[in-house]
Amino acid sequence: MSSQSPVAPPQGKPEDKRALWSWALYDWANSAFFTIILTFVFAQYFSVSVVQDEVKGTAAWGNIVGIAGVFIAILAPILGAIADQSGRRKPWFISFTLLCVVSCAMLWTVTPEQNQFWNAALWVGLGTLGAEFAFIFYNSMLPDLASPARTGRWSGWAWGLGYTGGVLSLIVALYGFIEADASLFDLNRDNAEHVRATFVLVAVWYLVFALPAFIFVPDRPSTGLGLAAATRAGFRQLKESIAHVRQYKDIVRFLIARMLYTDGLATIFTFGGVYAAGTFNMGSTEVLQFAIALNVTAGLGALGFAWVDDALGGRNTILLSLVGLGCSALAILVVDGATAFWVWGMILGIFVGPLQSASRSHLARIAPPHLQTQMFGLFAFSGKATAFAGPLLVGWVTAVTDSQRWGMSTILVFLVIGFLLMLTIPASETREPEAAG
Repeated sequence: MSSQSPVAPPQGKPEDKRALWSWALYDWANSAFFTIILTFVFAQYFSVSVVQDEVKGTAAWGNIVGIAGVFIAILAPILGAIADQSGRRKPWFISFTLLCVVSCAMLWTVTPEQNQFWNAALWVGLGTLGAEFAFIFYNSMLPDLASPARTGRWSGWAWGLGYTGGVLSLIVALYGFIEADASLFDLNRDNAEHVRATFVLVAVWYLVFALPAFIFVPDRPSTGLGLAAATRAGFRQLKESIAHVRQYKDIVRFLIARMLYTDGLATIFTFGGVYAAGTFNMGSTEVLQFAIALNVTAGLGALGFAWVDDALGGRNTILLSLVGLGCSALAILVVDGATAFWVWGMILGIFVGPLQSASRSHLARIAPPHLQTQMFGLFAFSGKATAFAGPLLVGWVTAVTDSQRWGMSTILVFLVIGFLLMLTIPASETREPEAAG
């Protein structure tokens, strides 16, 4: 590798609990963006109140999120490599967090009018880039903060906090602003101020709970390279990593496996509400209640499996989670009653959190120290590169078979192939060797 690659931090030093809890709280902070903006509130507001056509609005929303995903997939490994060469990660982490915070605040200006389309697209697109890029640098900090024996624990606790923060921020948004009897502020409902205020809530929530990470999480020292020099060195690092890809074969297989099972997982969340409404005749309120309950069980699963991760390792926890996820998804596809759907849905949720958390802890354990941020950039890439595949396959099979059940069954394909690939990865989690320069 380049002679200017940063030196790995010393191993075996005692954990800084204040830094670790500050780091974990960031999951709580940014979950409000994904819950309120990307999933439940702004996404619906955009389709219904801005585009004013749910079909066209859904298509436009998919295009916005998809285009942002392409930028994330392309730029994430590059930004990670540049950060590895510059040494410091917090300036990137803070800058991208603030980009998302400002973007959320600016969504207040998106009034319920069709001429606000590009205003909405600009700020939600920038907010998505900010949140996703910040998460790359956030994830890459974990190996420097937690001891290898407790990496799974801290990853799981943080992910559990993320789900908890997402649910609580949604409850505050719904019952503090959106519901008819909400009276925290004197807001003009005719101009949708009660909905738009939740976007400002996200900005404040994100910033306030991110501050401990800004202040108390330590950073790696600077290598002395300026931005231009670090950029050139970062591109060289990526080129060398590709040239020596066989040295990182286990990481490559893991990232491909994650790409597949993440597609399955993302498709479950994308079509879960549609499936519940179409197959079990659940109304919008019931779907929202189910979504909140699913997030609660996912958070509990992430917290509960945190110790399992440290005991069995990230790879084995991923395999266990995929088995639980696949079995519960299969049960959901064959049951007939809404009650059984709820029961198996909650069981499915228990395995969602550990799958995501253990994926992070597994890479944290095996990534070479001098390539940590680049590897988490590739981690982000693996979550976005084929994100279109799952929804596309579900839509196509549903149309051909005229059955939601058969369409949703394609999710099992992604989970099974991801499971089989994970079986080829060594159970022992040691860092990959450094490539020769």
